[in-house]
Parts: sequence; structure tokens; C-alpha cells
Amino acid sequence: MKKKQPKKKIINKKKNTLSEKTAFSNLEKKPKTVITAKPTNSGIPKYVADRMARRIFFTTGIPTIMGMSVFVVSYIIVTRNIAEIPPSSTIAISALFFLIGLAGLSYGILSASWDKEPGSILGIENIPMNIKRAKAAFKPATQNFEENS
Repeated sequence: MKKKQPKKKIINKKKNTLSEKTAFSNLEKKPKTVITAKPTNSGIPKYVADRMARRIFFTTGIPTIMGMSVFVVSYIIVTRNIAEIPPSSTIAISALFFLIGLAGLSYGILSASWDKEPGSILGIENIPMNIKRAKAAFKPATQNFEENS
């Protein structure tokens, strides 16, 4: 069965006809340009973010790939009867690599230098300074919360 289609209402619309004077008068007017103040950028500078991304790629990416490859290697060893590997040890080793990757994520963020020039290869000297920056970033938010409650 077909559904009944509602009847379309035809509405007479008037066409907007403009004279040439009114149609082209708006073209000659110059639009008003509004100059807004540039917002202050209190975020992470691009060169620092790129440096963090590189460190995170190595310190998190490599352990994560190794954590996934544990399952593949374990499967190959067990299916070819090279050795008997209990599933619990496969999961434990994989979890260890994933935890190392998680620690690498924190290390990659905290060890990046905020100076224009890149710091040392390991960046261990930047960790205490970046922890202070992180604490300072959260301090105003907690102070405002304590004052309101």
C-alpha cells in the first residue's frame, strides 16, 4: 500500500526586483575592517611541541611496537614447536613493554627543552624545570577552585 502524499501548498512568492542603482550601490562601499587584538598565546610553542613529538615517537613508539611483537614472536615459537611458552608470560612481557611505553610518554613530554636551541640528546636536565612549569600551570586553577568553595 502506498502512503498518501500530502498536497503541496503553492505559495505565490514575489520576485525581488532591484533597480540597477540599488543593486550595484553596495559594491562600491568598502567593508569596514575590524582590527582585533591578537590573543596572547600561552600554549606550547610549535618548536617545543615538535621536539616533544619526536621524543614521544621514540620513547613510546618503540616499546609499544615491541609489546605488540611479543604476541607475534610467541605465536611463531609455539606453532613451530620451538618452545612451550605459557600465555601468562606472553601477556606479562607484553604488559611490561606497554608500561615502558607509558613511562616513555611522560619522559618524552617532560624531557623536551623549551629553549629555541635543542637541548641534549637525553634531556634529563630539563625534567625538574618542566615539572615546575606543569605545577605552575595547574596552580591558578586550583587556587580559583579553593576561593570559590
